[in-house]
Amino acid sequence: MTGQLICIVCPAGCEMTACIKDGKLEVWGEKCKRGLEYAEREFTNPMRTIATSVLVDNGELPLAPVRLDNPVPKKQIFNIMREIKAVRLEAPVHIGQIVLSDVCGCGSDVVVTKNVGRAQPRL
Repeated sequence: MTGQLICIVCPAGCEMTACIKDGKLEVWGEKCKRGLEYAEREFTNPMRTIATSVLVDNGELPLAPVRLDNPVPKKQIFNIMREIKAVRLEAPVHIGQIVLSDVCGCGSDVVVTKNVGRAQPRL
């Protein structure tokens, strides 16, 4: 398996080529140790984080932004998004509130990142 990568660890944006030869990963084009580590992670266990929003009932806003507190395996993103999409919160919602704990068993919590107050009754 061979692949092209652009390193996102630092502003240099090194273009790298990586391949697995005889069970060992070989990387070309990296200019620092961090680039090599990035390529190894991307080929062996790519991790990602998610930022999205959830519905809020009776809130001054219809949605509350949320994010994962730790990266999760890339292959789990669609399962995690399905879980997040099913969430519906009741206002008020507070920064730091955990919406889902250990989502999909990945070791990451879904956490609210903005306060959403309760909607004021209309007169």
